[in-house]
Amino acid sequence: MCLVRIRATARIRTRHNGHTTTVPLLHSDGPFHLRRLQSRGPWARVGVIGAMSAPLGGDRLALDITAEARTRLEVTTAAATIALRGSTADPATYDVRLAVGPHACLNWLPQPLISTRGSTLRQTFDVDLAPTSRLLLREEQVLGRTAEPPGLLSTRLTVRRDGRAILDQHTVHGDPATAWNGPAVLGGHRTTGQLLIVGPEVDTDRKPLVIGDGPAEGCAVMAPLADAPALLTTAVAPTPDRLRRLLDAALAHASDDTSPVPASGGSRHHPDTTAGPAPAAGDGRDPLPECPGV
Repeated sequence: MCLVRIRATARIRTRHNGHTTTVPLLHSDGPFHLRRLQSRGPWARVGVIGAMSAPLGGDRLALDITAEARTRLEVTTAAATIALRGSTADPATYDVRLAVGPHACLNWLPQPLISTRGSTLRQTFDVDLAPTSRLLLREEQVLGRTAEPPGLLSTRLTVRRDGRAILDQHTVHGDPATAWNGPAVLGGHRTTGQLLIVGPEVDTDRKPLVIGDGPAEGCAVMAPLADAPALLTTAVAPTPDRLRRLLDAALAHASDDTSPVPASGGSRHHPDTTAGPAPAAGDGRDPLPECPGV
């Protein structure tokens, strides 16, 4: 018989009261303790604090976040999420569901997820966007703690805009998955992550951009999605700090309207640098164009 350790669903909902963003629903559950953080300008901010070790084998965890029309919400976590085996070898699940209404903005900027030896975690991100909503989503994965192999980590990211799927991506890292650490996937690196930017003003005419100083130090590739105002950056790196620098550099390039775009052919290459007018993700300033009507 499968032993389910914890079933928990935490919920966040924002609403615009005619003047600013409010948070009428902040429901903590299980290992998720939700705390209002100090607002920054029109942005409401919520921190997710781990109240216990989770996810463990057999846990069923979910986080539902809804940013209603014309609101601005930033959600982060106080510390890294650590996937552990626990008392059962059954897989744990962690489902993050994001819904962003018309002219609303949502920044999902958690700390990294660490997959430890013997753990099995199935994580999903299910995102529903209105045609005029804006999203900044960052996910970072650390495969194993120091000097240990990772567990088995499965991640699926599904994004719909106006009811139409614009991204559906599934990755699996760790044994017994095949070729996950090969040259075509991680190339020996132990951290990987993504940065997704979606919004009506996103420049989709740009060519793919390679960021980094060379494969040994990690690199990132930023490219527009097909037939959608969105940019997806995928990065691999030897350390979490290096991974964050690559994703912050991608955000800086995406926000830099003065960055030249080739008229045709080829991809651009930039060294790893966050210099420029764009803020780093999570500093409370607007990384995306201003949300109308807020």
